[in-house]
Amino acid sequence: MTEISLPDKPLLLIVDDDPLICDSLSFSLSSFFEVVTSHSRLHALQLLRQLRRPPELALLDLGLPPLPHRPDEGFALISELLKVAPEMRIVVLSGQSEDGNARHARTLGAADFVAKPCNPADLHQLLQGALTFRALVEKRPPGAAASPLIGNSPAIDKLRLQLRQYADLPFAVLIEGESGSGKEIIASACLHYDTRRREKPFLALNCAAISPNLVEATLFGYARGAFTGAIATKAGYFEDATEGTLFLDEIGELALELQAKLLRVLENGEYQRVGETQPRVSRARIIAATNRDLRKEVRTGNFRADLYHRLSVCAIVAPPLREMGDDKLLLLEHFRQLYAAQAQQLPFSLSAEARRLWLDYSFPGNVRELRNIVIRLASKHSGQVVDVAALEAELDVPDEPLAAATGVATGGGEEADGEVIIAAATQRLRQREPFSLDGLLNATERGYIEAALKLAHGNVSQAARLLGIHRTTLYNRMESSAREL
Repeated sequence: MTEISLPDKPLLLIVDDDPLICDSLSFSLSSFFEVVTSHSRLHALQLLRQLRRPPELALLDLGLPPLPHRPDEGFALISELLKVAPEMRIVVLSGQSEDGNARHARTLGAADFVAKPCNPADLHQLLQGALTFRALVEKRPPGAAASPLIGNSPAIDKLRLQLRQYADLPFAVLIEGESGSGKEIIASACLHYDTRRREKPFLALNCAAISPNLVEATLFGYARGAFTGAIATKAGYFEDATEGTLFLDEIGELALELQAKLLRVLENGEYQRVGETQPRVSRARIIAATNRDLRKEVRTGNFRADLYHRLSVCAIVAPPLREMGDDKLLLLEHFRQLYAAQAQQLPFSLSAEARRLWLDYSFPGNVRELRNIVIRLASKHSGQVVDVAALEAELDVPDEPLAAATGVATGGGEEADGEVIIAAATQRLRQREPFSLDGLLNATERGYIEAALKLAHGNVSQAARLLGIHRTTLYNRMESSAREL
């Protein structure tokens, strides 16, 4: 696959299924950014893997094919873009501008949300502001990148203990944790720069960010003429890492064939460049990370059991922010002082009621969400006291649970649930009122799909796993449901 080369102007990805909107935004913003456009979630992900560097910015609509009248594809794209490029700043530009959609998009990691239509000048200013705060994150002094973990909660204390146990061991480490929980910081700052390997290279490869047919050549290198476009011999990440650390993020995305080759490296250090038969030996330490449940992936045949057991000898869990108690306030203080100092502005503060709300909030997007909230508050309320109303506008407050909202009883096992359903059905049919079984089944299916998508923060693959069906089946049912509305 040919990679697309672009100039060093800030790169902006625009995703909208309306060609007129893409063209007009490209025209108005091309003076400031190098613009690439896409019309769907899948096309955007394919395009991203062809670029030589990930975009610094993304501007996307929520309503994308195959469900342009629903926000699901846009929500899923936010999560997938950040999986590929965690530091990308995403601004949502959408006509589906309900407060709930805006809050949920920001929870997933979007920097901001703008309702259509929007003045191009205002949009440019917003994108530049997002780019500025992204640059502030990247321009931290070297010492800050390897700073200790922030927090005193039992969850962080447990993590520190595991890190002390595993930091200087030569074995592979598996870091598991939810999106936004800081797995790469743990790998780089705590398992590399805080160990004897600190003077050696630290290389990171996001397995979800690269086209599957390029992963092997990227990891192991290739010989001249090994494939079309291989005009010169090139070393891979294993060779370049020498005796340092190779961090493989999103390891669950690795194809089964490559999992077997990775297992061989873990067992005896041996690998081969693509197009060569001569074995080479790697002494790099492998750290892998995933937000998937690899045990489930093993059971479904998507991940090799022997590779999982090899990686999980030294397993670390990055705790979700909801388990970190008062550490939420320590992180708030850290980030608000950091951004105020680097932006040369006064820090904001929270009122007493807002601080209680901050502590009660679960932060489903974890530290990434917390950091984005602090950035938005810093840009909007410099030097001011933020009250509850202003803070609530930045949080994704959950609706009532589906069971509570519909009056459906749950719990007690399948037999008890069956008895409840039979009793409810008997009572309803006795009423002799007009009734449609298809209508009831369709409404129930839509309810469960909506609930699963919400719990999975818009990630269709995770929602499908919650529902116990294949992702393709879920897409088909979502499309069918959209046609019926």
